[in-house]
Amino acid sequence: MKTRLLGGIAALLVAIIGTVLLVTYVQNADKRALASTETENIYIVQKTIPAGASAETIADSVARKSVPKLAIAQNSVTDLGSLGAKVSAVALMPGEQLLSSRMVEQNAFLGPSRVQIPTGLQELTLKLPIERVAGGVLKAGDTVGVFLSLEDAGATQAGSKARTQLTFHKVLVTAAQFSNGTATQTGGSDATAGTAQASSTSSSNEQTDDTYLVTLARNSADAERIVFAAEFGKIYLSKEPGDALEKSNGVVDTAGLFR
Repeated sequence: MKTRLLGGIAALLVAIIGTVLLVTYVQNADKRALASTETENIYIVQKTIPAGASAETIADSVARKSVPKLAIAQNSVTDLGSLGAKVSAVALMPGEQLLSSRMVEQNAFLGPSRVQIPTGLQELTLKLPIERVAGGVLKAGDTVGVFLSLEDAGATQAGSKARTQLTFHKVLVTAAQFSNGTATQTGGSDATAGTAQASSTSSSNEQTDDTYLVTLARNSADAERIVFAAEFGKIYLSKEPGDALEKSNGVVDTAGLFR
């Protein structure tokens, strides 16, 4: 009887010790994974922050976390105090890094129809048909993937050198307008805004075609490549949110299309 009792107590102790060790192991997993990685504390968005929210009101919507330096985006915020009286230029989604480039002075906030261009970038506008702008659901503050296509005009049909590439990821849309210059969307959810946009398109006599003016923010070197493609090739824009994977197969041509 005593032997069974002692055996049961011993088994219970072993189970408790094992549980404690397992919990400790799991709690320290992140620390072990980052032990040999250089990290830095930055702010990560935890709750959706609407466009126009002031820096002093977003403290409850962000959290300070340790992130590997290789994964830290340029202009990530390490001190909320450094933002001063700035406001968010666009809506910020949970999971993304808080970037100083997405915070602007109060008098620079342009509302939902336009967003402030980040420092150091320039704007260029593309006139594209509806099927090339994700069905026309793009609005200011969205980010897009830019596909560039080009065909060698001197190539024969048999030796065509047509190529397409997803060249740029998560490019900021600073404005999106109908061909007559009116804003495509003025806020709200994608579904609501899309419905309103479709209704506006069908009812307005001023909108004579399904073309859109989409303004992008990009550095000068990238802007040159986009303009070249617009002049001598074709461009497609995909709606590419911040959590979209940036995987690409490189340049797609006729030979590699059906591999």
